[in-house]
Amino acid sequence: MKKTVAALALGAACAAQAGTDVQSFPHSPVTIIVPVAAGGGLDALARTMAPYLGERWKQPVVVVNRPGVGGWVGAVAAAKSPPDGYTLLIAHDALVISNKFLTKDQPIDLDKDLAPIAPLVQANQMLLAAPSVQAGDLAAFVRLAKANPGKYSYGSYGPGSPPQLAWASLAHNEGLDLLEVPYKGIAPSIQAVLSDEVQLSLSSGQVAGKLMEAGRLKALAVASPQRDPRYPDIKTTAELGYPYLQLSIWHSLFAPGGTPPELTEKIAADVRAVLKNPDFLKKIPDFMPLDGGPAALSRRIAEESKRTKAMIDIAGVVPQ
Repeated sequence: MKKTVAALALGAACAAQAGTDVQSFPHSPVTIIVPVAAGGGLDALARTMAPYLGERWKQPVVVVNRPGVGGWVGAVAAAKSPPDGYTLLIAHDALVISNKFLTKDQPIDLDKDLAPIAPLVQANQMLLAAPSVQAGDLAAFVRLAKANPGKYSYGSYGPGSPPQLAWASLAHNEGLDLLEVPYKGIAPSIQAVLSDEVQLSLSSGQVAGKLMEAGRLKALAVASPQRDPRYPDIKTTAELGYPYLQLSIWHSLFAPGGTPPELTEKIAADVRAVLKNPDFLKKIPDFMPLDGGPAALSRRIAEESKRTKAMIDIAGVVPQ
């Protein structure tokens, strides 16, 4: 009996000590791994957020780029780090969702070897058309495409790229005959629309906003359940009758798998505080802040994985 009481007392003491350690986290610098090269939107977000977290934590937050193999290099580096909160991964949605269906031999299990912390920010995707397309929104375009089979083409940038998933899904579900033209990246695909080489593409307001404002591109719909507050007059795919078309660029934060839940919750709370900081938000005008902790991020990954898998199957993309 004495041994049992002693064991319970020891367990309670350890739990209390663990809680104290979590609340006083961190005691040394924290590293955020960026799985892409320096200079892009994900890298900019990490470097903008780091000093705000460092101020809250009273410790340096170091951003390290580990690009390669569609983000897998950085993801593996994070997953193999100690699960103590001192190494984190900032990831784009394609890394933690699309890669599960596009990569044949996966070096880690993305659902088990990474611990969700929090969703960060989102940029809505716009279904775009050249000014020559005589349609004011997506519903009007569907009617136009049905009346002119084979006339319209869209630019994509590789198997599983967002434009391919969006337009292939629309063509499949609405019985349209659309031609895919692959390019080497988002910039060439947008340029192809500008030159009327193709008539359709898909991109965020961050990339296409100024071209839309100048009348060189027009948005047929926002691929989201809610309208984009920066473009309130553009209807959503859901409003127009195509709720299955939901694609956005969004970023989130992870820890190595096995990180204690109380620690991921603590980090999530600090991240959410930064995302509500008006000074921080002024520095990321092209993104909308998201809210939620580990549970919210897990739910979003599960929901979008189902939707993305369905679109990848429709597009006929084979894992490489």
